[in-house]
Amino acid sequence: MSKGTVVLAYSGGLDTSCILVWLKEQGYNVIAYLANIGQDEDFEAARKKAESLGAKKVFIEDLRSQFVEDFIWPAVQANAVYEDRYPLGTAVARPCIAHRQVEIARREGAQFVSHGATGKGNDQIRFELTCYALYPEVKIIAPWRIPEFYNRFRGRTDLMEYAQKHGIPVPVTPRAPWSMDANLMHISYESGILENPKSHAPADLYLMTKNPEDSPNEPDVLEIEFKNGVPVRVTNVKESTSKDTPLDIFSYLNEIGGKHGVGRIDIVENRFIGMKSRGIYETPGGTVLLKAHLDIETFTMDKEVRRIKQGLGIRFSELVYNGFWDSPECDFVRHCIAKSQENVEGKVQLSVFKGQVYILGRESSKSLYNEELVSMDVQGDYDPCDASGFIRINAVRLREHHRLQGFSGTKK
Repeated sequence: MSKGTVVLAYSGGLDTSCILVWLKEQGYNVIAYLANIGQDEDFEAARKKAESLGAKKVFIEDLRSQFVEDFIWPAVQANAVYEDRYPLGTAVARPCIAHRQVEIARREGAQFVSHGATGKGNDQIRFELTCYALYPEVKIIAPWRIPEFYNRFRGRTDLMEYAQKHGIPVPVTPRAPWSMDANLMHISYESGILENPKSHAPADLYLMTKNPEDSPNEPDVLEIEFKNGVPVRVTNVKESTSKDTPLDIFSYLNEIGGKHGVGRIDIVENRFIGMKSRGIYETPGGTVLLKAHLDIETFTMDKEVRRIKQGLGIRFSELVYNGFWDSPECDFVRHCIAKSQENVEGKVQLSVFKGQVYILGRESSKSLYNEELVSMDVQGDYDPCDASGFIRINAVRLREHHRLQGFSGTKK
């Protein structure tokens, strides 16, 4: 007798293929769900593989446009970076995947959802918090947290033996000595030989970006047009070609950024679950956009509004990293950030070259930059004498602090 129906987030790889068969062994009807978020994958081959392993149904969902518009664009508006360095490529993808997984589970009357995330990482939290938020009564099967499963499969060798025993096709090419996760926004690499934080990444690790040393000796000059804080057009100035749909814009920026080796980072970060981990990331298009958006935002946004918005961006980044995309506080922060972006529009010209993004210039009808006011050659509507009082007022606090601390006119 069936225990019920489970929607499995399926990748087509060894782990989730073994999980699919194991779930069937436990008495579940399995629906395999594969999200296309821009990874390099033979989706039809994955469909046939899942069907051959006994999946009751297989859903392959093209979420690329939704991923860009509903998840990457809010991250761009926020200048989202976790712990000053990580552009959140994996973290923003997980709620996108889980949203559709929940939709399918509800539509198919499935009481369970399952995933292949490990019991030590962030992804288990991101998937499950999203599922519980959108489908409160759902039950989650996380095999890598079930002793019966993880004691049986202690390593890749055990998985391979299980696969051979149950007719699961096994990889014919040698596995890289690290794990990798890819989507439209980035590729991440971790574990294996990368767990030693001192070891350097092998040159052949990077798949999305060229080594800057081997990149072209001529830059690409781009003009990125923004409206409401998101890009609406990108133009290659030299080639006079442009892209104007969200998916095309982001894909093109990935192409140009990757060609010039932009967006590589090698960091140690703090996982939400309480441990530090080493990760290597490639985020070419996202890095180009971050630089451009920072520039047009500063050009068009009031100083004090931007100071508040900066704090909201940091909070947004932490919430997304920790898996709280669908929390009320993250929804509130997203709305506040979106409000701040109403006048963030204009064009930024930049050069992409040898691993770097160089801002060349910007223009906007909503600019708060007053060339006459700031000019050293024109007085404009500003009296320099006013600066004396401004400085004296700001000095009151400093004078009093040092007088009361006994530092005025004395040296220790």
